[in-house]
Amino acid sequence: MEKINAVITGVGGYVPDYILTNEEISRMVDTTDEWIMTRIGVKERRILNEEGLGTSYMARKAAKQLMKKTNSNPDDIDAIIVATTTPDYHFPSTASILCDKLGLKNAYAFDMQAACCGFLYALETAASMICSGRHKKVIVVGADKMSSMVDYSDRATCPIFGDGAAAVMLEPTTEEYGVLDSILRTDGKGLPFLHMKAGGSVCPPSYFSVDNRMHYIHQEGRTVFKYAVSNMSNVTAEIAERNNLNKDNINWIVPHQANLRIIDAVAQRLEVPMENVMINIEKYGNTSAGTLPLCLWDFESKLKKGDNMIFTAFGAGFTWGAVYVKWGYDGCEK
Repeated sequence: MEKINAVITGVGGYVPDYILTNEEISRMVDTTDEWIMTRIGVKERRILNEEGLGTSYMARKAAKQLMKKTNSNPDDIDAIIVATTTPDYHFPSTASILCDKLGLKNAYAFDMQAACCGFLYALETAASMICSGRHKKVIVVGADKMSSMVDYSDRATCPIFGDGAAAVMLEPTTEEYGVLDSILRTDGKGLPFLHMKAGGSVCPPSYFSVDNRMHYIHQEGRTVFKYAVSNMSNVTAEIAERNNLNKDNINWIVPHQANLRIIDAVAQRLEVPMENVMINIEKYGNTSAGTLPLCLWDFESKLKKGDNMIFTAFGAGFTWGAVYVKWGYDGCEK
């Protein structure tokens, strides 16, 4: 029996219309465009500000575009995985809502929570499902409405995050394309440095938790930055070495869009020029699980069949990793 690989056959994406600029943020908190651009690299971010709309709305938009681009019949979709930290509800899963909205009658669906590394974890999970031979079409969505848990009076975190979603289709191939290798890691010692204090079973919502603003992102920026630079750089170097990849044959680095300085550090570690690094942080900010697939959505037209790509991310948990993908088709416009 021939070996089965899982190859990406299409990309869909969505970002909200409303643009939150650095100028507007500077009227909310004590900051400036210069400070934000120097420290983070974000110029603007998209915000889903229509009442009653959550992560599933953006995920549905992205997945619908994906299914149209890949000419996929809803009845042929075997599974859908939504990587998100901002589900519509504690339960049911956002993926189950997506099943209904997309008319998927033969799929099973579940959410995956690995913070900003969620898309990588979901991609590897879906690839394993395809490689098992039991699934033919799996949709992986990275989607987050980060504005739903950003404190816009906290100058340290509010400039960083935005909202957005993107999705990829995974299908089987016997060619040497697709998701070829991965290194994924978790270190639970990261809990104190990046988390939401309340809202879970340890500290359920209460008047006290609301009054003390405990339902927003808590981040110790310097510590997270240090671990992100170290772990993303190390893991990309490790996956490159074991797959005989170097600055001469890596076509693209696809890094999590958390901070431009982190992205620079990863590129320098692999000695890959910045023109071979996917960067859109200036437009969207950090959309958490959405950043990696949104990079693919933005850069799809530049991709060539056979391109060697290293995806890497770092998130709360701590979670981090790298995935080696050999791209499976010549890119097309959005």
